[in-house]
Formats: sequence, structure tokens, C-alpha cells
Amino acid sequence: MKQKRRKVIRWSPEIAYVVGLISTDGNLSTDGRHISLVSKDIQLLKTFKGCLNLKNKIGNRKSGYTGIKDCHHIQFGDVIFYRWLLKIGLTQNKSKTIGKLKIPDKYFFDFLRGHFDGDGSCYGYWDQRWKSSFMFYISFTSGSLKHLQWLQNRIFYFLEITGYLGNTNKGVWILRYPKKKSKKIITKMYYKKNLPCLKRKYKKLIKILKTDKKASLMN
Repeated sequence: MKQKRRKVIRWSPEIAYVVGLISTDGNLSTDGRHISLVSKDIQLLKTFKGCLNLKNKIGNRKSGYTGIKDCHHIQFGDVIFYRWLLKIGLTQNKSKTIGKLKIPDKYFFDFLRGHFDGDGSCYGYWDQRWKSSFMFYISFTSGSLKHLQWLQNRIFYFLEITGYLGNTNKGVWILRYPKKKSKKIITKMYYKKNLPCLKRKYKKLIKILKTDKKASLMN
């Protein structure tokens, strides 16, 4: 069945989420029409397909880090969508050069959820320095410092919270938020049920929040 092409791109929670994914794990081909997304999570690519109503098949691909064929990949051609992505700030070979993006305020946290699902992480641990003290963080990563500076400024604009911005020994920049600030971001990213998301990360966040609630009852 022939895939119906978009004539006009209109912002929606799904489109904003997709932009978040493309800004992290996506790629704009040099041919001016093809867009691709790579992930180890096939569920994420299926969600991506659903948001864009794509019919394209999901294939396998070697990881750029391990060289093992353990990644999934989808590519599709859409000149109108490609040009629209350029207009909002995405570029070819963007990993080190991406900066600010033109995301409407209304859809920023849908975009941020996609960004988190693409290159974000979360972790929690029991702090041994204090009895029954559970700590957790969420973070966003990028090869571009100016992109994370923009992200940090936008999050501050909406929530008036600051995060720690630093780099890793792999040359990747990371924007990290501790527990109380993380809760504010999580509430905004998952503002209702059944939003497009990476279920694995969502379940991990729910488990972390339940553990934190249990720790609070212990004090």
C-alpha cells in the first residue's frame, strides 16, 4: 500500500515527541529527503512509526559502538517533512553542531520526553550516608554543549529549576537533575496516560518513584 505523503506539517504531541527522538537518535540524509532513526529498542521504533503513520519496515543494523548487529533501524523519504525539520533547527550531521530548536511552548515537554527516550537516562540509589535516604537523578545527553545549554534554559523558563551541566570522559555533555527537580520534570513529561514513550524507561521511572515514596514513609 502506497504511503500517503504529508502536504503540511502541523505541531501535535506526537510530532513534538518525534522531533525529540530525531534530535537525539535520528539522522537527516545528505540527499535532502530521507530521515532515519536507530535504536536498540524496537518498541521505540514502532512508536515512532505510529506517530508518523509510516508503513516502512524496521530493519536491523550494526551498532556504531560495538559493531554488533543489535540495533534496529527505520528510514523513510519525505521532502516536506525533511525541509520542515531544517526550518526548526535540525541539520545533517547534527550530533556536535545542534543548537536551539524552534519548539512551541505548548509542546515542549512532549519534545523533551522524546529527547529523554532518545538520549536520556535515570538512576536511583540508596545513599549510605543517611538512614533510609534514597536519591535519584534524570539526565539528558548530547555531543553539543550549546544544545544542552538551550535545553537547560528552556527547562528553567518553564519550571524555574537549574540542573548540573558537565561533560564525560567520552566527550559527551550531560545535563543532570536531582530528585526534587526531577519530579517536576517527570510530572510535565508524563502529563497524562498513554502518551507515546519508551515503555522501558517509563517503567524504570515509576519503579524509582515508588521506591522514593517507600523511603519517605520510612523516615
